[in-house]
Amino acid sequence: MALNPRFLVIDGYTKSARDELEAGGATSAGVQYQNMLIHHAPGASVDIIYPCDVGDDLPSGTDLASYDGIAWTGCSLCVFEDKPEVRAQIELARAAFRVQVPGFGSCWAAQIAVVAAGGLVQANPNGREMGFARKIQLTPEGLGHPMYAGKPGVFDAYISHVDEITHLPAGAISLSGNAFTAIQSVSVIHEGGVFWGLQYHPEYDLREMARLTWCRIEKLMELGFFNSREAGEEHVRLLETLHQDPSRTDVAWLLGVDDDILNRDVRQLEVKNWIDQLVIPTMMKRR
Repeated sequence: MALNPRFLVIDGYTKSARDELEAGGATSAGVQYQNMLIHHAPGASVDIIYPCDVGDDLPSGTDLASYDGIAWTGCSLCVFEDKPEVRAQIELARAAFRVQVPGFGSCWAAQIAVVAAGGLVQANPNGREMGFARKIQLTPEGLGHPMYAGKPGVFDAYISHVDEITHLPAGAISLSGNAFTAIQSVSVIHEGGVFWGLQYHPEYDLREMARLTWCRIEKLMELGFFNSREAGEEHVRLLETLHQDPSRTDVAWLLGVDDDILNRDVRQLEVKNWIDQLVIPTMMKRR
């Protein structure tokens, strides 16, 4: 019997943030996640909701328990901000735990799952980690965790964040970290629900990182990533050049990237493992 999972993608961005990124040529986070899930689960169906948009809710006739997997995107909000959009998403994450549908997500997703389960997130004292997270190393728990089956013990990944998980709740374990951010991925078990979260972004590719960087050039200049707009635009050009022609080993060398970044199967192995080792087995038990 073919199993075609039904996924819910929760795009945590506000409409203004989505509009800003899309105006700069970036694909919306929800659509990036939709494309990634369908790539690894051909035949799957994906619904996208935008909880920051007033009135946007689950499709008629569905509830959270209708889905086989719930995936969360990143977000430009801070999870410790006292805002209605943040509070609403924390409550949504708690509801997702209660229905015990397997969860997965990037960046904001890991943070909101941790906070919903009772942990803490704060501003990273190291500042913004941007572009490529270098030398992410699996913890002893990560080395034996099914999300990382087949993954190298040390790898690089796409990243863009200023906050970090600082205190894990009961039922959560750290699976990886690097010198910049101590907790780069987590497994959270809460109220019988399981969530696997990454601080980094497997859904990105070189083009999406180029477009995100383009949208953030002014901010990145203020933070010292680039000493001029021209330098930022040149970096974007290199990212897009390598995206268009992956055989350009000279550009890959300049950017310092290899298969961790360039090979989709390596970059998104955590997503495939979530589907194969958590979503599908849970589907089989439920059916």
